[in-house]
Amino acid sequence: MLTDEYRYRILKLLEADPQASQRKLADQLGISLGRVNYCLKALIDKGLLKVNNFRNSANKRAYLYLLTPTGIEEKARVTARFLRRKLDEYEALKRELEELQREAGQAAATRESQEHVE
Repeated sequence: MLTDEYRYRILKLLEADPQASQRKLADQLGISLGRVNYCLKALIDKGLLKVNNFRNSANKRAYLYLLTPTGIEEKARVTARFLRRKLDEYEALKRELEELQREAGQAAATRESQEHVE
């Protein structure tokens, strides 16, 4: 499954380093080589990436992954969606932390008042 997060991260990594190997991408993403291969194939099938083989290279498995114009547009869209999701997660976490701080403060106040009664 090619999630927005992986789509964003792969497009970002390949934009910065079009010669990155699938093994390097797998290491940077923390996913299996097979999953990287699947994701790259999906991005190529969608027309977001173009792949060129270095025929003159001593390493015949060396590829150059280039973002297509559609890929560049998609990267901008997925970046906006990814950013929105992360900001929403941040705001939810911030609210949860504020609630926990209130609860901790109330518990401390209750404990203090009980100590004064005893």
